Amino acid sequence: MEQPLLSVIFITYNHEKYVEKALRSVLEQKTDFPFEVVVGEDHSTDHTREIVTRIAEEYPEQVRLLFREKNLGRPTLNVYETTMECRGEYLAYLEGDDYWSDPLKLQKQVDFLRANPAYIGVTHSSRLIDENDRDHEDPDALQAWSLYDWSGKYTYRDFQVSGKWPGHYATLVSRNIYKNGKFDYTILYRAHDFVDDAVILLFLLLQGDIYRMDDTMAVWRFVKRKESGSWTSVAAGRDIAKDDCYLSKTLMQWIEQYREISDYGRSVAKRSFNLALSRYLKKPNKENRQFLNDMYDYFITHVVLKDKESTLFTYSMRAIFEKITGKTDN
Repeated sequence: MEQPLLSVIFITYNHEKYVEKALRSVLEQKTDFPFEVVVGEDHSTDHTREIVTRIAEEYPEQVRLLFREKNLGRPTLNVYETTMECRGEYLAYLEGDDYWSDPLKLQKQVDFLRANPAYIGVTHSSRLIDENDRDHEDPDALQAWSLYDWSGKYTYRDFQVSGKWPGHYATLVSRNIYKNGKFDYTILYRAHDFVDDAVILLFLLLQGDIYRMDDTMAVWRFVKRKESGSWTSVAAGRDIAKDDCYLSKTLMQWIEQYREISDYGRSVAKRSFNLALSRYLKKPNKENRQFLNDMYDYFITHVVLKDKESTLFTYSMRAIFEKITGKTDN
């Protein structure tokens, strides 16, 4: 096919029940520009690979299959390696258990980016469903969905302080920033094995703003069952709060190469340490001690104390005092 204007990063693993609907929702997009679909299939143990192969044979000029010889063990690495194969000026994202519900989705978003060069990306509203295609009623799913309650312009500052994100992974179309070599983008998989959307947002927001459309053009399938075998369901059993602390630490170390640490960054550092301290005090085992040490290292010694001399014990006593009295000695 001719050089694609847009590349769709299509990630799939053990999605045999859903992947055909997902992939066909991409191929049914109506656009006035050529686009390619780059499928990163992470060595599924079900029939996902056979399904995407069959569909790709119908669209040999448009679908490129990247079959992993063995499971990569971390979805973020699959996202990174698939992204690096993309040729388009714009990028769109979809996982094999979600799908797009508007055949004009890509056209609308590319039109927006063409008309608004100041924006680095554009998202939109989505619908939340369960594994049986019904609107979700599970409180955990609805709470996760509430993260994406946004409208209009979204900035790096919003990312820091709002507690909201501009849109689900399946709603994003962005400029292909990976060709510019501006950052070390390998942090996408080095920061976390499961979380990629937060890191991708960070990449984009360090280079421009994102706009959130109100149109509902994608469907997010939230599956909680670990036994379903997909990466999404496996990730559902993780310790999210602890994961977030480690992710924040890694990203802050990365960001520091490009920007100074803000007051917000210091508040994140304190909050992460306090969570680790609380867990250790409630259950002083080896695992929680390691968590506490890891949060003290860099977060407190470098970010909060700015390399001033201290010890873990001294700072812990100070944190406990502040918690009890509500007073700080800043």
